[in-house]
Amino acid sequence: MNTLDVSDVSFAYGQREALKHVGFSVAPGRFAALLGPNGAGKSTLIALLTRLYDVQQGDIRVCGCSLRNAARPALRQLGVVFQQSTLDLDLSVEQNLRYHASLHGLSRRQGNLRVEAELARQGLDERRREPVRALNIGHRRRVEIARALLHEPRLLLLDEASVGLDPASRLALNQHLRHLCREQGLSVLWTTHLLDEVQPSDDLLILHQGRLVASGTADALSQAHGGNLDNAFARLTRAPGATPGVKA
Repeated sequence: MNTLDVSDVSFAYGQREALKHVGFSVAPGRFAALLGPNGAGKSTLIALLTRLYDVQQGDIRVCGCSLRNAARPALRQLGVVFQQSTLDLDLSVEQNLRYHASLHGLSRRQGNLRVEAELARQGLDERRREPVRALNIGHRRRVEIARALLHEPRLLLLDEASVGLDPASRLALNQHLRHLCREQGLSVLWTTHLLDEVQPSDDLLILHQGRLVASGTADALSQAHGGNLDNAFARLTRAPGATPGVKA
């Protein structure tokens, strides 16, 4: 069973179509990069995946559960890190995590165990009593990832999570997430417009003008469309040149 299945999803704001028959899957333990220029429809897709918007056409399933008619069990398998931080800056790292554990209905004992596990896994144990306001952006992102994983979801969704990070922090975050995929079997869907955040073995999804114009491994798509990712992305997202549904 795939961790995520997006099937024939379309969405419109009035007369303006933001997504047009988008479909793809993310398998267990895979890192999938959703790449697209500004205005491609990435934010709309994230809003649908997190149920900020209801699906108008098609279906989205998380671990086999449809967001249309089984939203609660579907969302239980989803952890989310949004582009804009939603941490309480005046609470400590540990307080932020404990508060979120209670929102997920974890018992005090379960919450304690999960908080301790994520503090250790994210390398935050020594920062637990520091207010989030005192952390740099990279460490704040780690707190957000720890928070998103407290309820042990099978899919982690990150929306432009590297915005504002310096190159070293971006690289560290990118590597950290791939480690979670390899070691924990976590599936990751990472939305970005930065080509250097995509590795050759990643599953790559290219969204342009509301359509999924290509899907496959980054290496295969690069070889099929110009020999490198820069050329492939340029060819697939130029005005008349993208061919919907290209796979590699």
